[in-house]
Amino acid sequence: MNALKARFHFSGSFYVDPIGKSGGLALWWKDEVDISILSATKNFIDTSISMDNEIPWFGTFLYGCPNKEGKNDVWRALSNLRSKDTEPWCLMGDSNIVISQSEKLGGRPFDPRQTASFQTLLDECGLLEMPLKGGPFTWSNRRIEDNSILKKN
Repeated sequence: MNALKARFHFSGSFYVDPIGKSGGLALWWKDEVDISILSATKNFIDTSISMDNEIPWFGTFLYGCPNKEGKNDVWRALSNLRSKDTEPWCLMGDSNIVISQSEKLGGRPFDPRQTASFQTLLDECGLLEMPLKGGPFTWSNRRIEDNSILKKN
């Protein structure tokens, strides 16, 4: 990891170690960005970010729980971070969830019950989704024809 940090000229870094054979998060940044790590879990790194002496904002870098059982815990933890703050907040990364059938092509049908707590997080924290540039999907299982699954994560 440090070789990549040096190769791309990043001056700062923060890591969440993997648990067993899965997980782990890495955040790298350059000198012109001032980042303070506020908290971290196996699913997110929460930061305060400022650039060029501008007003700081919160940035939370997410890797959502891939298992149905853990998703609600992650959404609750994120909601507890910012639900009462008024400062700007950007939640970015991979939520590992779709919020409508139009965000998924192939595989099992979309289950709207799985998105209720994620939608609550978005509503309680005043989060808005930024539009995608490019294609409608951000993830593929890289299989063909009937076995293909595409998602917007």
